[in-house]
Amino acid sequence: MYVAIAGASGYTGAELLRILSRYKDIEINQITSRQYTGKTLKDVFPVFTKSKYENLTFKENLDLSISDIYFLCLPHEASLELVKQLYDNGKIIIDLSAAYRIKKSEIYKEFYGFEHNYPQLLEEAVYGLPEIYRDKIKTAKIVANPGCYPTATLLGLYPLIKNNLLNQNNSVIVNALSGISGAGRHLKEDFMYPESYSNVYAYNITKHRHTPEMEDVIENVSKKKISIRFTPHIIPISRGMLSTINVFIEISKKDLKELYYDTYKNEYFIRLQDRPSRVKEVIGTNFCDIYVDYDEKNKIAVITSAIDNLSKGASSQAVQNLNIILNKPENYCLENLPLFP
Repeated sequence: MYVAIAGASGYTGAELLRILSRYKDIEINQITSRQYTGKTLKDVFPVFTKSKYENLTFKENLDLSISDIYFLCLPHEASLELVKQLYDNGKIIIDLSAAYRIKKSEIYKEFYGFEHNYPQLLEEAVYGLPEIYRDKIKTAKIVANPGCYPTATLLGLYPLIKNNLLNQNNSVIVNALSGISGAGRHLKEDFMYPESYSNVYAYNITKHRHTPEMEDVIENVSKKKISIRFTPHIIPISRGMLSTINVFIEISKKDLKELYYDTYKNEYFIRLQDRPSRVKEVIGTNFCDIYVDYDEKNKIAVITSAIDNLSKGASSQAVQNLNIILNKPENYCLENLPLFP
């Protein structure tokens, strides 16, 4: 089976190459990058020297016919059009952009600045969060791989959503911290070393584009409109993400912990921890570490959820989705050990 990676020179593309280099049942037969067209993989990423794909050459454009599965690590608008072309060619697409994550087409103009011209494909696309949509992913032709913040936050909230414990009377407040790699592999003043070193700051405080993605999934699962007060922050680490979720709800601590255990007891990639989640323990893995506690005084469930934003928040989750589509164990080629310390 042949696999293509579009936009393979970015962080998520490189992470896909790292993981898929171990995959025995596929062959990556094309990678694209307009910036590095004509260069080999080892020319751009010396870390891949002596890997089986070291001499694979970056192309400027995809051939839409010679691969079976296409991973798209592209800007949203580029993926928007390419997904349509690949779908019409009968290909399986795992899209790491946000172009097909949200079912409501009007959201794209408001939060992403472009008109979504393919509402019928929005209905066809399956949101690629396996712990929630596993059965639909199995037969999907378009998998809309989730964003990193939504992955951490939705997995932290899912037991409450699944058990119908969230409603419009519950305030949901989320504060999330992300490593700098979440901004992508391009030059921007805020992410230069002198600006980011020893610095922490919030951004897009009232209108982050991942907010409607989270609310859309919650509504899809619960059939309720739940608003999320979401504040993202940048912290001076390369990769990793921590989402701290506060839900105003009346429940005992014992019942809360049992709820999470019952929901996730058979999920390989969810690790329930006995103390607050730590980013360093999930780096380089597809694990999501979750800790739950209850503030009796203020009647607030407090959940911390840690992932690697480039792995479970992007590329390794895309491979988890690939495994589901190919009917393989979900942890195939994903049993990575944490890079600790």
